[in-house]
Amino acid sequence: MAAAWHSHLAGKLALAQTLLRLAVNSNQPLQQEACKQGAIELMLRSRTLLLYTLAVCYQQRKGQPQSIDQLGKLIGADAPEVQQLLALQANADSWWNHLEQLGDAQNRPPAAKKTVSNDNIIAITAAVGADRSLASVQASLSAIKQFSADVEARHSEW
Repeated sequence: MAAAWHSHLAGKLALAQTLLRLAVNSNQPLQQEACKQGAIELMLRSRTLLLYTLAVCYQQRKGQPQSIDQLGKLIGADAPEVQQLLALQANADSWWNHLEQLGDAQNRPPAAKKTVSNDNIIAITAAVGADRSLASVQASLSAIKQFSADVEARHSEW
């Protein structure tokens, strides 16, 4: 059963990888953005599927945790994967938090651009939010794929 969930998760990650490859190879901004947003959505879905996969690995077939805390309540807060995910959640630079930021950014309309005029020419603002560059999204995808592969290796059925 866990193998089926892991396979489903790996399939979503492979689709996200394909979309990122298409974005890199495209010279059309609209196509790049569509591929990037599609990859991010698949990665967000994969993050949730990772929680489901871990629940099944710990024989919690009916559990579908939506957060690390729910996973901890389901399989035990002392489970190694729960501890690893909590550490990732606490690290602002982790793939877990990068996906959280990307998800937040996709759920909001883009910020309005300020226009330059004589009245505000000395005002300087820095864009705040998730790094949506293809390299950054690819790095997070690689990290979740590695985490998923580690989980699969640890819990593979013989």
